[in-house]
Amino acid sequence: MVYDILVVGGGHAGLEAACIAARMGARVHLLTILVENIALASCNPAIGGLGKGHLVKEVDALGGVMGRITDACGIQYRILNASKGPAVRGTRAQIDMDLYRIYARDLALNTPNLTISQAMVSEILLDEARQKAIGVRTNIGKDYYAHKLIITTGTFLQGLVHIGENRLENGRFGESASNDLSNSLRALGLTLGRLKTGTCPRILGSSIDFTHLEQHFGDETPPHFSYTTRDFTPAQLPCYITYTTKRTHELIRKNFHRAPLFTGQINGVGPRYCPSIEDKISRFADKDRHQLFLEPQTKQATEYYVNGLSTSLPYDVQEQVIASIPGLENAIITRYGYAIEYDYVLPTQLHHTLESKAINSLYIAGQINGTTGYEEAAALGLLAGINATLALQKTAPKRFSFTLESLILKRDESYIGVMIDDLVTKGTNEPYRVFTSRAEYRLLLREDNAIYRLLEYAKDIGTISERYARQFMQDKQHIAQGLEFLSRQYITPNKRTQSFLAHLNLPPINQKTALIYIVGKDEFRDFDALEEFLHSEQESANAKKIDSSKVLALEIPAFSHFSQAAKEQIRIQAKYHDYIQKQLASIANMHTQLQATIPEDFCYEGISGLSLEVVEKLSSARPKTLFDASKISGITPASLDVLHLHLHLQTKKTRVDSSSDLASNKQTMH
Repeated sequence: MVYDILVVGGGHAGLEAACIAARMGARVHLLTILVENIALASCNPAIGGLGKGHLVKEVDALGGVMGRITDACGIQYRILNASKGPAVRGTRAQIDMDLYRIYARDLALNTPNLTISQAMVSEILLDEARQKAIGVRTNIGKDYYAHKLIITTGTFLQGLVHIGENRLENGRFGESASNDLSNSLRALGLTLGRLKTGTCPRILGSSIDFTHLEQHFGDETPPHFSYTTRDFTPAQLPCYITYTTKRTHELIRKNFHRAPLFTGQINGVGPRYCPSIEDKISRFADKDRHQLFLEPQTKQATEYYVNGLSTSLPYDVQEQVIASIPGLENAIITRYGYAIEYDYVLPTQLHHTLESKAINSLYIAGQINGTTGYEEAAALGLLAGINATLALQKTAPKRFSFTLESLILKRDESYIGVMIDDLVTKGTNEPYRVFTSRAEYRLLLREDNAIYRLLEYAKDIGTISERYARQFMQDKQHIAQGLEFLSRQYITPNKRTQSFLAHLNLPPINQKTALIYIVGKDEFRDFDALEEFLHSEQESANAKKIDSSKVLALEIPAFSHFSQAAKEQIRIQAKYHDYIQKQLASIANMHTQLQATIPEDFCYEGISGLSLEVVEKLSSARPKTLFDASKISGITPASLDVLHLHLHLQTKKTRVDSSSDLASNKQTMH
């Protein structure tokens, strides 16, 4: 049998790729080393967080499954940065990691169009004449064929686990590494690099003394990830806070000579923003302690994950370190922490669709792209699955008919777009993770508006039901209608207006003011009262026989009929109205810039602000427009700004020279 799509690897990326492609109608086959471990949370038992929560919401908006599974399997839910603005808030959930993988496995096994086999892939099969991937061979010699191939192998390529001086060829502790597949990718001409990540020890829950530990609770009104989740009232468990001590630091310093991170045993580059405890103590020697979170791994809380204590120290040192921490003096380690090195494919070898530039029909997604985190992997897997399915229209046009040829999300549309653009244009030499600071337009890319930002794409690929599509389309219309009205409707500081504002506990105004600034105040909550006030103003104008167009710029929206979600969107956008308008203007200006044409004989050499690498790539590719230049790997937004400025100056100089020549010619004629 020839499948439409083969997915290799059953982690978070593989699950999303397989499920979304099957939902779009492709015949998908997933190959994974252990069916039981599909979407296993192999590190911390949590989903979401700052930046990462945005990704989960975007995955959900496009039809992915991570948000739904998390809502079903969570044991604590919180909004991080709740005291800050909505652009930098992040939803985070502790999950029952056992229930999560069981739920994910059952979901995959019951997804129409999706079949699964337990197998290890050792080789990619290639049609050399067309430089096209056509299938895979497993380590038992069985071949599988497909029109499109998606590789989502996570940390399994040449995986090497480190615990002290001990090294194990594992892709995850206890699971065999995939060495042959790594060699196969190299044989195809792909360049691979080496990265490192790590995990923390797990502790037997009954051996922890919680007596003097600070409890850390979820939100009273728990937030959820999926727009499909209703009546959300999960039971929540607390986490606990403890700290390392001077004794902890002394133990670790004394054993630096046994730490693989410092002995040269580990060659891969580790994650900058999630360093191991030995790395933290080395780099921040002035700190007396580091905060640790004890996070329950299941609803039964039989095991706790010691978040903040990632380590690859020898097992005997780990035991001493754990015993030096308050509350863990008599704790029993059920699973030791470890570091893992693995191969990754340099992502600059991929198109924005995540298809290989060198090998047709080969897509690469997840941690193999150089990322770190379940959420980044899920988002990349989702986009690879979508784009592989959209590409099937060329091979099976009778079966597939979408309005899109590919889905390439822009940086001003989503965090997924920011991440993919960063990876394929800049590449990475360390594990990449998403932060809100990576997005130039983060005020537009909030968690709360993910479904509205990506709704049209979900409709185009058929991954949202008619019911939800109608609901959110109506919300979008109401939001647009409400914002236009509030932006154009002004109130003046008269007695009726001041009384109305006082009724809503809002400060008085002293000049003509657009309603958008009234609604944008933190104290404003009552849209029904606003609607009532506006109608009374209209009735008063009619009674006085005043031209209503002089009182109301537009017809009063029926705010009372708007959904709560739509009203909340209006309130948020009203609060940041001026900033949002500036960002929208910046985006419009950028899109205009990208249309600028580049002369065929344009000389890139000698332009201050362009690196030698950028000059070389532009000179070789000879892009026709700045948009074409933006798609070249390694060409950054800053490079485009410099290039646009020089194009503008050259055009201006050409006009000046032309005017001078014309004036000179006229003078000669006279």
